[in-house]
Amino acid sequence: MKLLLTLFTLSQLAAISFYNFIPQEEEVKVPAVLKKYIPAGFEALNVTKGDLNRDAYSDVILVLKKKGEEKTSDVIDHPEKRPLLIFLGQADKSYKLAAKSNNSVYCVDCGGMMGDPFTGITIKNGYFSVEHYGGSAQRWTRIVTFKYAPAEKNWFLYKNGSERFYATEPDKAKTEIQTVKDFGKVPFEKFDIYKEN
Repeated sequence: MKLLLTLFTLSQLAAISFYNFIPQEEEVKVPAVLKKYIPAGFEALNVTKGDLNRDAYSDVILVLKKKGEEKTSDVIDHPEKRPLLIFLGQADKSYKLAAKSNNSVYCVDCGGMMGDPFTGITIKNGYFSVEHYGGSAQRWTRIVTFKYAPAEKNWFLYKNGSERFYATEPDKAKTEIQTVKDFGKVPFEKFDIYKEN
């Protein structure tokens, strides 16, 4: 009887431990003043704050996703687009929508066997990067960086970097970095991550 009780207790603990390792989707906290910019049928995927235009006010990048996108997106025929919105902080603590793109964040199933490839946004001193990671036996990363141009009051493609490597040989990664010399002057809103630049 003691053996059965011990086995039962161990199996319960194993089940609890396994559950704790299942990634739980956290709710993304969206500033109240930005909620009006989320269209019906969409929700926030990511909110990142930082300095996007080198002024005294904190700015925000909001990435959206379609509700239930994992069921409706098809990477080949119909990828569900994920809008990326840039908001500039104002003196009165409000935000102004400065730019928007539907083609700067990969779709939910664009990562292959690794699942959703979007890993986040990084903002620093007028630059921001959209970061992805995906693949299966052969893994890949893609980090696309944009830079603010004060004269045009806009962001332009600055760097398009990628790495490819086999999961068993991560130290043998092949890196490719494209710069303005390769792709010319590309405004943020004209960039299309789904096309080769």
